[in-house]
This record gives sequence, structure tokens and C-alpha cells, in this order.
Amino acid sequence: MTHSFRLAGSTAALVMAGLFAAAAPAAAQSAPAAGSGPTYGPELQGFDYAYPVRDFVFRSQGKPMKMAYIDVAPAQPNGRTVVLLHGKNFCAGTWEQTIAALSSAGYRVVAPDQIGFCKSSKPDGYQYTFQQLADNTHRLLDHLGVKNASMLGHSMGGMLATRYALLYPESTDRLLMVNPIGLEDWKALGVPYQTIDQWYASERKTSFAGIKKYQQATYYAGHWEPAYDKWVTMQAGMFNGDGGDRVAWHSALTYDMVYTQPVVYEFDRLRVPTTLFIGLKDNTAVGKGTAPPDVQPTLGRYTELGKRTRDRIPNARLVEFEDLGHSPQIQAPDRFHRALLDALAS
Repeated sequence: MTHSFRLAGSTAALVMAGLFAAAAPAAAQSAPAAGSGPTYGPELQGFDYAYPVRDFVFRSQGKPMKMAYIDVAPAQPNGRTVVLLHGKNFCAGTWEQTIAALSSAGYRVVAPDQIGFCKSSKPDGYQYTFQQLADNTHRLLDHLGVKNASMLGHSMGGMLATRYALLYPESTDRLLMVNPIGLEDWKALGVPYQTIDQWYASERKTSFAGIKKYQQATYYAGHWEPAYDKWVTMQAGMFNGDGGDRVAWHSALTYDMVYTQPVVYEFDRLRVPTTLFIGLKDNTAVGKGTAPPDVQPTLGRYTELGKRTRDRIPNARLVEFEDLGHSPQIQAPDRFHRALLDALAS
């Protein structure tokens, strides 16, 4: 059985941020000009989240790791935990409004920065896979004593949440995805492969103006609020700082992971209650700009992808926001969080 809901309404506040991992290549240049504003370190030093950040120290692939995370306890616990998995160009701090809504409703909230992203380690020679990131997340939750949780993934975090639910179904109470990417296999649809060196060269051109233009068109369906500038500055500041090469290199590595490791073929294997939240104005597709002109319009069509994915996942539920873009939890937080809390309670 499948379920669908359509929600319409306003706009509100955004959030976004980083990526990255591994040392920059030997041919790295000096940091690029990413626009005006402050600069931040390669682990987002100098930019504070709205909640305290802790570090989980462990070893992975033979190397010491530091995984930054937020862990917020509710005032009146309901005994349940929600884990928030950020997207490719986002961070744990991006979830600040969602953390507030969930903790107020009685949920413990854990929001990690994945290895290679934001405030976490960006180790030399790290092999990025969604399986590895899921294992890292599972180890963090075991460290925190969390045996069962609802996994909420946005954008790339939806791909990671799917992989987590496939690997650890016994530890996954619910799977919730907000405009996840990876609902289609871009390489099979005609998006050409880019080498990591090509991704790196592209990421070295990252600028404040470019980030803002993309976010306005894709994340917020053409809308913009002054509060959104904070998150553009956060991402641009990482590329603009002294560690910009490292940030760009790890961003390139994780783009390769996203492109080469589709989860779309395994949706029918999911066995946990699943809800999709889809802003229908979204048009995100990794590498779309490099695809042939006749292919580009066929990619990232969330008006179709949400329904198609719902029908692939056993007993999935679909909530659509007809006027929102890639980040409904930021663009219209009140509306989104009402729908989220309803899904968690159902």
C-alpha cells in the first residue's frame, strides 16, 4: 500500500554548508577567491553551529578520525531518537531548525558531520563509500548508546540513510528522506563521467556568487531571504580559507561517490517504514550541466521522481510540497516540521 499527500504554502529560512575529505593533491594552488566575507578553516573552524559540537574519536581505514556531531536531549523525552544526515553541500548545523522542532517534541536528536565534511576529519587517502559512512554513523550511535533510531536524510543524506537502513534494518525505526538525490541513475541516463581531477578543478572555482545563484534557483525555487546568506558564506568560507584545496579535493572525492554508487536499484529491498518529503520545484541532478542538451531537461524531475520512488519502496508514504524546492525544511520550516512530526507519530 502506498500513501501520498500534497502540501502547499509559503517560504521561510535556509541552511546549507560543506563537504570534503583527504589531503589536496600535489598540484594544489593557493586558495581561490570565493567572494567577500569571512574565511573558515578546512574543518569549518571559525563558524559556530547553534548547538554545541562534540567529537567522536575512532579509527577507520587504519587512520585516526574525528567525527563532529550534535547531540541534543529533549526536555520531556519520549524515548525515541532521530538521526539527521546532511546533504552534499550541507552540514549538521544546517539542521538547526529541525533540531529545535524535534527536541521540543520529545525526541533526542543526533546530527553528525560525516567524515570528509564540515567539522569532521578530511583524511588523506580515504576511500569514500556510502557503506563506510553508514558504518561510521552506526559506530557513533553505538558509542552514544543509541540502539534504534529514525534516520532522516536530506539530499545526499537520503542516499546515506537508504544505505544505512539496508545495512542495519534492525537498528532503523523509520526511514525519512527530504528531497533525496539518487532517485535516478545519472550515468545510465546520459550524464558523462567526470574524473576526480575534473571534479576538483570545478570545485576550485567555487564562489559566493555561484553558490548563491545555484541555491536560489534550486534550493528555494527562485526565492531568497537575507537569512540564507549565512549558509552561503559558510560554504564559500571553507573554499576561501587556507584549507580550500583540501576542501575542494574531498568535495571531488565525495562527488565521485555520489555519481558512481546509486541506491535507486535497491529501494524495493527496504523493509522499514519510509516517508518521502518532496519539494516539487526541485530539479537537482548531479552532473546535469555536463549532460547533452537534450538529456538535461529529463533529469531531476521531482514531480515524477517522488511518486516513482514511493511506488518502489514497500508501503512508503509520500508528502509533496508543490511550491517548494530542494530544501523544504529551510524554506518553509513550520509546514515541513508539522509533516515530519506527523510522519514520526504515524
